[in-house]
Amino acid sequence: MSHSRNPQSLLTPAMRDVLHAIAKAGRPPMALLTPEQAKQAYALGAGVLEVNAQKMARDDTLHIPTRDGATLRAKLWAEHAKPNLPVLLYFHGGGFTVGSPETHEALCKHLAHLAHCAVVSLDYRLAPEHTFPTAHHDALDALQWLAANATSLGLDATRIAIGGDSAGGTLTAATAIGARDAGIDLKLQLMFYPGCSPEHMRSAHTFDKGFLLEKASIDYFYSHYMPNAADRQDPRFSPLLADVSDVAPAWLGLAECDPLVDEGVAYADHLRLAGVPVDLEIYKGVVHSFIQMGRVIPEALTAHMDAGRALRHAFGV
Repeated sequence: MSHSRNPQSLLTPAMRDVLHAIAKAGRPPMALLTPEQAKQAYALGAGVLEVNAQKMARDDTLHIPTRDGATLRAKLWAEHAKPNLPVLLYFHGGGFTVGSPETHEALCKHLAHLAHCAVVSLDYRLAPEHTFPTAHHDALDALQWLAANATSLGLDATRIAIGGDSAGGTLTAATAIGARDAGIDLKLQLMFYPGCSPEHMRSAHTFDKGFLLEKASIDYFYSHYMPNAADRQDPRFSPLLADVSDVAPAWLGLAECDPLVDEGVAYADHLRLAGVPVDLEIYKGVVHSFIQMGRVIPEALTAHMDAGRALRHAFGV
């Protein structure tokens, strides 16, 4: 992508106002916090700029077993108690280190509303307590469990999609590859600004500071999840290195002013070269995490609607 000499000039006025307000609040950068402080700060900040959460008829807590004997919590939301609903399994963002189903609750409920589907949001295990590949295993284990148990949950086992933002987008890409290998037929993989590459691409240098997600924060998160830097070459973490033939169709929504934008574009190309159907949307003038700013950033609602439409199309509703 071409990036102008002064990348700040690309921002929409509303996006510039949000970044200005965040800077004025004077919160310390994530990379200066302990992981525990980062988790708390992220939980407190979540929802501040978010749309009001939709009302849901179903609000269930699920308990999902993993391959190593742990039990993961997940939230199931659906607007209607109708049987046989299609379902989106959602992996929240947060650099594998912060975040929860609660930090992404309004987003997930809005997607459930827009896509006429149930959403299952997974509380996968986080770094630094749980390092690579724990989150990746948790994501795939949850999908296999959901595929096996959908019917008893009143969901349609033949209409399952997966999705996520940021680190959750990375988990989505990897889980779609795992689903192919396990013979699980996914209708869609939905990714908002995923990380896909073993090393920084050009956009990480263009947008390294002053665009919410900073290059230093990416390095901070990855160092907690992958204390062994060689793991970055693992195709589960860097799906750009994976064979992606025959994976599920993909929808990608990227932010123009995001250190990760070039990775998302490269991954869309990687999928297309393997013959996978891809829809790619790049939202102009916005930064990483913009989809959780629906109250103030109009592009967030556009992205929600585009994602909802892609899910409805994939589910045939």
